[in-house]
Amino acid sequence: MTALDIQISVEEGDWPSEDELQGLSTRILDVTVAFLIAEEKQPFPDDPPELSLVFTDDQSIREINAEWRNQDKPTNVLSFPAFPVTPGNMPGPMLGDIIVAYETLEREAAEMEKPFEEHLTHLLVHGFLHLFGYDHIEDDEAERMEGLETRILARLGLSDPYGDQPRIDSLEQ
Repeated sequence: MTALDIQISVEEGDWPSEDELQGLSTRILDVTVAFLIAEEKQPFPDDPPELSLVFTDDQSIREINAEWRNQDKPTNVLSFPAFPVTPGNMPGPMLGDIIVAYETLEREAAEMEKPFEEHLTHLLVHGFLHLFGYDHIEDDEAERMEGLETRILARLGLSDPYGDQPRIDSLEQ
């Protein structure tokens, strides 16, 4: 049994099939949930909470970014928690939405000389942590969140995404 009820929606962009995205997302986020439970003592519901993953393009995410963040430009990933939650508190039955933009992800992966799937993995982990109340606005918050991302990605066999790269908030377009 998986830890989450993941609903996939491919709206725009040259994404892999929904089945491929479902398998990849389930693997990534099951590892993330297991890490948060074991290492951060994050409580988690017995019944898998629902998570919506939307795979779209730059135009769509730009419109969402303009409406919700007053930033009229595309970005790589947006997260919208269904309910307010802070790290260490029990999440509700619906975690929220993570929206990823294909062109921005593809461009950033190329700029960082990383495989597309590796950067997608990082953005899904990053977006998922936002749903649990982690943030990177303040330096101490960023350090904590980036540390968690790095440790989770290591469990997935991936290198530190911040080793030689700028912080993720500086990558957002």
